[in-house]
Amino acid sequence: MGVSQSWSAMPATAERARSVLAAAWSCAVTADGAREEFVGAHTVTDDGRVLLAPRPDSALRAAALCAPRGEPHAVLEFADVAPVPVRHRVRARLWLAGWFAPEDNRLALHPTRIVLKEHCGAVLVGPEEFAAAAPDPHVTAEAHLLTHLADAHPDAVERLTRLVGQDSLHGAVRVRPLAVDRHGLTLRIERLRGHGDVRLPFHRPADDTGQLTERMHVLLGRASAASCPRALQRQRTDRDG
Repeated sequence: MGVSQSWSAMPATAERARSVLAAAWSCAVTADGAREEFVGAHTVTDDGRVLLAPRPDSALRAAALCAPRGEPHAVLEFADVAPVPVRHRVRARLWLAGWFAPEDNRLALHPTRIVLKEHCGAVLVGPEEFAAAAPDPHVTAEAHLLTHLADAHPDAVERLTRLVGQDSLHGAVRVRPLAVDRHGLTLRIERLRGHGDVRLPFHRPADDTGQLTERMHVLLGRASAASCPRALQRQRTDRDG
């Protein structure tokens, strides 16, 4: 029997937003009508504030220092990109609007409006909820985990499709691991036209690497005990022929 997405455990929106922020290496900043790209120039505090180190000649520094204190005047945009090559690799975008204040030779963004946009739409996250949330414990290891699964264990990825409903696999030409977090694994099912994502939830959250490994073994054990989907069987026959 395939896994229904209706009851799949998912991270809270604020947790997901904090995960996007924690994983991002670059961001785009729009302030005073100008847009600048920053790579490796920001850090994130425990409460979700972004500390940015613009160049001395950056227009952003002058705009931040001249703007009225406490009034929103800047927007930071972060993109969450899937580490495994798939169609439409941007999994989410995060926007933080707020005002900058000098802090230890850097600019600290105090967010007043947070928006997370995923495939299901855009959601507004409250600043207090955002500050109190924590990123997923596996966010920094996710890229290595997914690329290793895709490159070294494609047979395991194919086996996991036994947990996916046949309707979701109809017309599939490729299945790749898209995301993993403490609550579960997401697969992207690509078709000749379009794609879809399927969530495989863990039986309980995984808060460290050891628990994540155990949860993955449980999923693979369930997949091994399940029958191979007919849609995938037809694909194999057509490919082998």
